[in-house]
Amino acid sequence: MILHNFETASKSEVEHFQLQHLQQTVRRVYEKVPFYKKKFDELGVKPGDIQSVIDITRLPFTLKKDLRDHYPFGLFAVPQNELIRIHASSGTSGKPTVVGYTKNDINNWAEIVARAITIGGGKPGEIMHNAYGYGLFTGGLGLHYGSEKLGMVTVPVSGGNTDRQITIIEDFKPTVICCTPSYLLNLAERMGELGKNPRETSLKFGILGAEPWSEEMRQTIEDRLNIKACDIYGLSEVIGPGVSMECPEAQDGLHIAEDHFLVEVIDPLTLLPVPDGEDGELVFTSLTKEAFPVIRYRSGDVASINREKCKCGRTTIRMSRVKGRIDDMLNIRGVNVFPSQIEHFLLHVKELEPHYQIHLFKKGSLQHIELQAEVCESLYYEVNGDMHHTKIDNLKKEIQRIIKSHCLITVDVEILQPKSIPRSEGKAVRIVSHSEVKMGG
Repeated sequence: MILHNFETASKSEVEHFQLQHLQQTVRRVYEKVPFYKKKFDELGVKPGDIQSVIDITRLPFTLKKDLRDHYPFGLFAVPQNELIRIHASSGTSGKPTVVGYTKNDINNWAEIVARAITIGGGKPGEIMHNAYGYGLFTGGLGLHYGSEKLGMVTVPVSGGNTDRQITIIEDFKPTVICCTPSYLLNLAERMGELGKNPRETSLKFGILGAEPWSEEMRQTIEDRLNIKACDIYGLSEVIGPGVSMECPEAQDGLHIAEDHFLVEVIDPLTLLPVPDGEDGELVFTSLTKEAFPVIRYRSGDVASINREKCKCGRTTIRMSRVKGRIDDMLNIRGVNVFPSQIEHFLLHVKELEPHYQIHLFKKGSLQHIELQAEVCESLYYEVNGDMHHTKIDNLKKEIQRIIKSHCLITVDVEILQPKSIPRSEGKAVRIVSHSEVKMGG
């Protein structure tokens, strides 16, 4: 096991480093980003007022809306001739969020991701299969540069073309695969369809992220592929993948790169800090970025933090795996629930495949939910072209009982035949919204 010096540093050493770089970052944005100068002045805060890490609570929050309002380059802290790369979000819900990188930013990012891959089981000289998408999305290139920095043999497969990916895994014999958890399940399923045993590949570790996934999903992946599956976290607004990484020794929280990112957890309603161990919204401040530093960026991701030493030997703060996004939280007749909570209990039902979708229908102010899930092939019967009705009806009732008992919401359940739900080559589509309630809903 390789430990970075900062991963075993004392609390005082960490805070001293963080304060120095926080003060530098605050001065940088105040002097070079008009948006932040205006925000600081409105609060009556000057860079010299930051005398401890705790003083970060005096600074303004940054929202995704702020990035979109200053699209494309309005929040950059360097002139264009100092940039060497630009990334952007997909922009599916409006204008994309655009982020820039200097040469130092790219070097730091590569080092951050190299550490993350090391935490997740990667080793110099071994082969890494990178199935994250390349392009404006930060996932593919982020993992690519980190893998090369670590000294791994990097296979830039990118997303899609599943059969070709399987052939490359068979022929190149990678030990690490990087992709979304839903796509890795898709790969395993396709291997089975091709008559191959997904448990007999060379893969040992999965570095999986870009979407929330439950402990039950992890167990399913590990069982089907005979690997250790660990979560990697990042967001393009902060840097990209590598902000934190889970270790296979504990699989109990993601180690945050505290020398590059200062994390807070707040109540999204009161905006006040929540105690360690309690869920809240993750807030990040970058400490070393030059082109696009962010102050107290509200991620929208819900998680908690743990400051206890990990069994792997690292002392860095760990964040829990993301429970979901605030904007993905469903409110069903006054009850708040995340899709990952539904997944948690749904995957306990052994008769189901780990593929599902939540369909939302609205009638007035009320939201109606239909849970679509696939029955496993071993219980799939054909009777005049239909599935065995008695078994399916009983399974529906059991799922409704489980979700009602644990998530406190009433759902309609639609049981589909195997392979009915579209498979993802990237992030899985878990929620499908409709404008009207289904007939009879």
